[in-house]
This record gives sequence, structure tokens and C-alpha cells, in this order.
Amino acid sequence: MKSGSESLWRTGPVPRMTRRGVLIAAAAIPLGSWSNPPPAPANRARAAINTVAEFDEATWAELLRRGPRPAAYVFTTSYCSTCPDAFDKLQTFIAASRQKVELAAVLMDVQGARALAHARHYAGVTRLYAFEGFEPAIRQSVDPKWPNVTPYIVLLGRNGSVQRSIGAPEAAMLKAWLP
Repeated sequence: MKSGSESLWRTGPVPRMTRRGVLIAAAAIPLGSWSNPPPAPANRARAAINTVAEFDEATWAELLRRGPRPAAYVFTTSYCSTCPDAFDKLQTFIAASRQKVELAAVLMDVQGARALAHARHYAGVTRLYAFEGFEPAIRQSVDPKWPNVTPYIVLLGRNGSVQRSIGAPEAAMLKAWLP
């Protein structure tokens, strides 16, 4: 049997680490993970959203007139339990299409910093809006027939077509929107 200063598997003595060497090695372990963060998943946007745009009664008309195309707007609330799942399905379809698409989440019940706190549920969003004003009037400006159910998703096609869905859009609707 070999003594404590020699390895059972090596022929030479085991180098003894000094207290300083142990501290340096222990400090380097977490630094390695901080300096090399894991890559972002391919289907998620890499930039974090850190601003919230106001969405008032005039915003929708302006987006229809001069907004980006194609675009998807997910109208949601902070308490909507099915909205993140519908958003993820839409975002996955967009990522698979490999097309540049505006993907916006529109929070109807929180503004500012409170809206940003909910952005984590919408990874991949390109823009975050929050209702600013009287909610029923804003909903009316988006769609007079909207029954105030979320998620309410509006898809604007490259050609200006508009498709609406309560909940995640069906595959046929998505294919017609992004052929």
C-alpha cells in the first residue's frame, strides 16, 4: 500500500495544493460558467425586452397603417394561464418558418415595470406593449366583436390580410399567414 502522499494510480507523488491554490481553483469554477454562458436556444430571441410601449386607442390603427409585416399580436393579461402556451406555439411556428416576423405581446392589465415583470413569460417577443387608457375603448379599437377573452391573437400578413384567433391559431391559419 502506498502512503497518503502518493496516488494509487500514479507512480509519482500527488502534488500538494497550498491553501492559495485551493482558493484560486474554487474561485475559478463559478467564473468559468459566468464567462461562458450557455447559448440561447435557437428558437428564442437573444435580446431582452427592457421597454414597454404604450398601446392606446390610436395605436392599433397606426399599426394597421404603417406597422411591420408580417406581424403577430398576442393580447394577454397578467393572470391568463393559457396565454404563455399559445404564445409559445406561435413563436415556435415563426422560428420554424425562418422568416423575420414582428411578434408582439400586448398586456391589457399592467403597465411599466409591472408589465416588464411579465415579459419572462413571452421569451422571443420582439416588442412589448401595455394598454394605456380605458381598456374597453382600446379593445373596441382593435376589434368591435372581441369578446374580451384572452389570448386574443391577431395575425397581419405580408399583404395586409388580417386573421384573428381566440387561443392558439390553427395550423391552417398559420400556414395561410406565413406561406
